[in-house]
Amino acid sequence: MELQCPKCDHELVRSGELKRHCENCHSDFKLHVACNECGDEIERLKACGAVSFWCNNCNELKSKSSAVYTLQNG
Repeated sequence: MELQCPKCDHELVRSGELKRHCENCHSDFKLHVACNECGDEIERLKACGAVSFWCNNCNELKSKSSAVYTLQNG
């Protein structure tokens, strides 16, 4: 998934599991992952190389393609 810097519109690079960095304007961001149905933050589950998410509010498994990704200043 390619994300653009909200400050300068350059592509962000991964700097941690849920962290992104802009090499152009030297800004750091945290990737916030939310449920597409209720909007609550969802938990990241990793097993055997696969990544999926769990929503505690909806009490169900969510795919990474259905999750809502936003950037927060980090």
